[in-house]
Amino acid sequence: MTDPRHPRRLLYEGLLRRALLEDLGGAGDLTTDAIVPEGARAEASFVARGEGRIAGLRVAIDALRLLDPTLDARIEHGDGADASAGARLAAVAGDARAILTGERVALNFLGRLSGIATATREIVRAIAEHPAKVADTRKTTPGLRLLEKYAVRVGGGANHRFGLDDALLIKDNHVAAAGGVRPAVERARTAAGHTLRIELEVDSLAQLDEAIALGVDLVLLDNFSLRDLAAAVRRTGGRAVLEASGGITLQTAPAIAATGVDLLSAGWLTHSAPALDVALEFEVRSGG
Repeated sequence: MTDPRHPRRLLYEGLLRRALLEDLGGAGDLTTDAIVPEGARAEASFVARGEGRIAGLRVAIDALRLLDPTLDARIEHGDGADASAGARLAAVAGDARAILTGERVALNFLGRLSGIATATREIVRAIAEHPAKVADTRKTTPGLRLLEKYAVRVGGGANHRFGLDDALLIKDNHVAAAGGVRPAVERARTAAGHTLRIELEVDSLAQLDEAIALGVDLVLLDNFSLRDLAAAVRRTGGRAVLEASGGITLQTAPAIAATGVDLLSAGWLTHSAPALDVALEFEVRSGG
């Protein structure tokens, strides 16, 4: 199964180039160039060493193709597939030097993104009996946001805003700088026009009531207790989208979702999810 929303290669090719250049440094791959004859061909397999949801396989293959544009690839467990430990994800064939040189960069992306997709899958499954969705945040690895948020989608989650320029989210420091909730919301509404929705972070039921009275579109309930989350749902009565944030783990998510909130946002999905263990098993095919 392949996720149809895979980012265009143009959007992340520069990232792959920078990662490869970081590894190659000024002198290139000294070990591979010394040992492997120029023109040698090889076959290799991407293999999952642990069970998980696969994401980033095409990204990993694209990293190798920047070094060998003629690389052949056959995908067996693509992005969105759940692979068991030992499963072959894809087989590649091409220039032996290119495959060995790009191996670590390719695996870094594949393991990182598959780990995020796997963690997201688990929390999505944990709240499956409730209508709430799992969302990410902007707590992403610098430079990797596009791909990490893609991995969240592959895991079954939803994307929150991608950056500061695609939504208005008024947080506590914005309220403090504006001198209160009302002036913050009114200034945001004036600047937003008719195309952008406004979300306000609140830390009490009193602030929630003020937010609803001001007609904001979404409310971020920051570190609310289960009791207050349920009360917030009752008070809002569907007049705004409610997002629970803070303290959301695989263990706490079901009870939070059961309160009736619309979204559970968890920053750890992109900043702390453990990487999936993946490997590239290599076999020389012919000499040059």
